[in-house]
Amino acid sequence: MAEKIKVLLIDDDEDDYIITRDIMDDIPRRNYVLDWTSSFEEALALIREGRHDVYLVDFYLGAQDGLQLITRAVQEGAKAPFILLTGQSDLETDEKAMRAGALDYLVKGTFNPFDLERSIRYSIEHAMSLAEIQTLNEELEQRVEARTQELAEAIRKLENTNRSLYEAQQEIHKALQKEKELHELKSRFVTIASHEFRTPLSTVLSSASLISKYKTEADDEKRQKHVERIKSSVSNLTNILNDFLSISKAEEGKIYNVPTTFNLKAFAKEVVEEMQGYLKAGQQIAYQHEGEERTVNIDKQLLKNILLNLLSNGSKYSAEGKTIRFTTSIANGAALVAVQDQGIGIPKADQAHLFTPFFRAQNVTNIQGTGLGLNIVKKYVEVMDGKLEYQSELGEGTTFTITIPNTAEA
Repeated sequence: MAEKIKVLLIDDDEDDYIITRDIMDDIPRRNYVLDWTSSFEEALALIREGRHDVYLVDFYLGAQDGLQLITRAVQEGAKAPFILLTGQSDLETDEKAMRAGALDYLVKGTFNPFDLERSIRYSIEHAMSLAEIQTLNEELEQRVEARTQELAEAIRKLENTNRSLYEAQQEIHKALQKEKELHELKSRFVTIASHEFRTPLSTVLSSASLISKYKTEADDEKRQKHVERIKSSVSNLTNILNDFLSISKAEEGKIYNVPTTFNLKAFAKEVVEEMQGYLKAGQQIAYQHEGEERTVNIDKQLLKNILLNLLSNGSKYSAEGKTIRFTTSIANGAALVAVQDQGIGIPKADQAHLFTPFFRAQNVTNIQGTGLGLNIVKKYVEVMDGKLEYQSELGEGTTFTITIPNTAEA
């Protein structure tokens, strides 16, 4: 027999406890044990004991609310997932719940045994995935610590031998620095992966739970809104995974330059058309090809990835209604590409680190991203023996210019 799943309901209304208990009793193949507390402080004490697999938290808890409880419990290291019970069904409540640390929310009075069972199951699975990422991070830190201790011991032995002490210390310090950089890079990867995956996964989870409640034709618009949210989140996850895959291939030297001959102007127009679905409201890409020559012989796929990265950045860091200017030309045996936005610009202090993996400028903290796009662009340009330049002014926008050797015959 499968082990019972222990659920703690935190709600100051005994009637809600009775209703929740009855709904849970109606779950097919019921495998749940429901406990209940109405006290904010008693709930925190029970959460600290870690005896439950999932917590159902009411939004209103007397003088305090469920979001405060979830925030505090997560800060104290609670591992089991939280599901918020609320009387409202709106995007604002959804976002507040996710920011506090809840993995899902249910609207009181509307969910049935199927909704409750699915929400509990999905939340537990999601929490297990996040815990696995955290475990990998902790194991990495332990390995780095062990390696650091080994290197420290090597330094001690070299000092005792008193042979080529200075040169040996320099080599060891370099190794320590390289190990530190590796550790920081891996830690940034785990942190960013956990954060960037969590937001779209939470959106998919909450929208999938809500879609089942819209069953009539009158609900089509609401249902379609959540379908679009799921599509957008899946697309976001795909882009993140592609970025990680591109970085991995580049680091392993598995990105190759395979030139083909094609019409640069026609190709650029196709890329602009592909970008239309990603632009903000009122934004447009103003494309222009300068000159009569249009045929190039360069790697088409690498160029496409470069353009999609630069154009999506131009849209992401520009406000609604702004224009992204995109020009191409062919001159002096090279193809030239320029993308100019009217966005927030890059602070001078951050420009030296612009192409570092996972680096994000200080003025983009509220804009979603992994910090890999420009690093990928730079690596692709280098593979194509090209040159990447940029100009940026804070608050006025950024222009990226790429020059790639063209071997096509005129």
